[in-house]
Amino acid sequence: MKTVSMSGSARQNVGKKDTKALRREGNVPCVLYGGSEEQIKFACPEKDFTALLFTPDTHYVKINIDGKEHNAILQDIQYHPVSDRVLHADFLRIFDDKAITVSIPVKTTGTAPGVLQGGKLNVKMRKVKVCGLPNDIPQIVEVNISKLGIGQSVKVADIELPNAKIMEVASSVVVTVKATRNVVAAATEETAE
Repeated sequence: MKTVSMSGSARQNVGKKDTKALRREGNVPCVLYGGSEEQIKFACPEKDFTALLFTPDTHYVKINIDGKEHNAILQDIQYHPVSDRVLHADFLRIFDDKAITVSIPVKTTGTAPGVLQGGKLNVKMRKVKVCGLPNDIPQIVEVNISKLGIGQSVKVADIELPNAKIMEVASSVVVTVKATRNVVAAATEETAE
């Protein structure tokens, strides 16, 4: 999976007054937790979040806090309700020998015959939760739609990932080809004749 690098500095003081001062300077208060180490409160420049947030991809994050590197994933983020600026971010440490659960984007491959016949491709799940070791989690979950006719679908149970497991309900529909009004109208005309 892709990695984004961020650098931050440890926060000595925590509280509303210090947090507001950090945000005025263009920084985002953050917390890094997980593992046997204690949590680290730090601040990162808000511009460092651009590569992490404004993309459909999921990234690992390499955080440099005062010269020490930590591998993590973005666990939670809070936005300002009006301006949509990042207010706070939580990062979870990752280790090569411990499984993690991450949301991975779904990408369709191939051309569905049902779409060529006038149906509409409907992607019901844009992301799926995947559990596995950090090195085994794929960048994207590929769904082959080259055998889907009108009214057919691909469910979570139909997708296989090597060394990782999809943590969604097995009967959930990921992609389906729906019949459009034109296809339904053409079918009723054929049966009427």
